Amino acid sequence: MDHTLALLTLLHLLIPIYWLGGDLGAFYSSRFLVDPKRTVPERLLALHILNNIDMAPRTALILAFPTGFTLAAMKGWLAVSGLAVTGVWVAGLAWLALAWAVHILHGPAGKTYKQIDLAIRYIVLAALIATGVAGLAGVLALPLFIALKLLVLAFCIFIGLLVRRQLVPLIPAIVDLAKNGASPEGDKTIAGVLAVTQPTVMTLWAAVLIASFLGIATPL
Repeated sequence: MDHTLALLTLLHLLIPIYWLGGDLGAFYSSRFLVDPKRTVPERLLALHILNNIDMAPRTALILAFPTGFTLAAMKGWLAVSGLAVTGVWVAGLAWLALAWAVHILHGPAGKTYKQIDLAIRYIVLAALIATGVAGLAGVLALPLFIALKLLVLAFCIFIGLLVRRQLVPLIPAIVDLAKNGASPEGDKTIAGVLAVTQPTVMTLWAAVLIASFLGIATPL
């Protein structure tokens, strides 16, 4: 038995598990954020829990490509060198460290990291779309399921960027909640933002399930 391959396969399988599990936890925690029966400290605690849980799917998204790329190389689906695999992991782990820095740091430093992280997401999005389309068109020698998975991963990144835009009105509402307490206007804004993002997040869940199915079915 190839234990390295087995461990890598397990790691890749854990990606959708923690992705969907973390999203579900954040989804459930958001309900307490808009519950008018909860005190302000309780609602802010729910937000804190939500933000921390959300790092599970953020981490899973970033690790999806390095684990999948390495697995595809080890199984012979991709003809790439060990140096390419190492480069992908170095880039992936650097991006992961940046994402955690965005989560932990606040103020000017955190803002700079956030802008870099956002730029990386757009670059990765474009690269995944280009590679996936090239694979489908036969320009690159990619198995069908890998080309499709690249496009699904690109879609997941797009959905994540969309959710960020949808959450913009939430920030001032949360600041007002923390400083001035609950108000009907603030509660309406928070509830409205969450109502808009929930269908988007559910679409993301469907995409993750599709990617998981493609990885299991491996239609060449």
